[in-house]
Amino acid sequence: MTRSMQIRSLVLASLVVLSTALTIRAQDRELVEIGRSTFTKQGCHGCHTIGKMGTPIGPDLSHVGAKYRTEYLARWLRDPAYLRPSTHMPAIELTEEDIRALAAFLAAQQ
Repeated sequence: MTRSMQIRSLVLASLVVLSTALTIRAQDRELVEIGRSTFTKQGCHGCHTIGKMGTPIGPDLSHVGAKYRTEYLARWLRDPAYLRPSTHMPAIELTEEDIRALAAFLAAQQ
């Protein structure tokens, strides 16, 4: 393989990786926006704040994504008392889609 062909292959591979990354980011952004909507629809803002939105009864979630990973947040949303038996947060009926979106939204709060 000539040097020119190697460079073309490398450029093409780089473009494929970049394109895939941009597609994933677009999907992630969409999921975060769905999570933002779910946060409001489920009434999470009735106990939690994110920025200036919400009520400061429970913890401020403005930077929760800097502390916890998406997987942990999803597990918490499924059953808060499982992870922390003394929690005041009730178990909320959420679909797996709601959990996935909310966890992505909360994880984006850096």
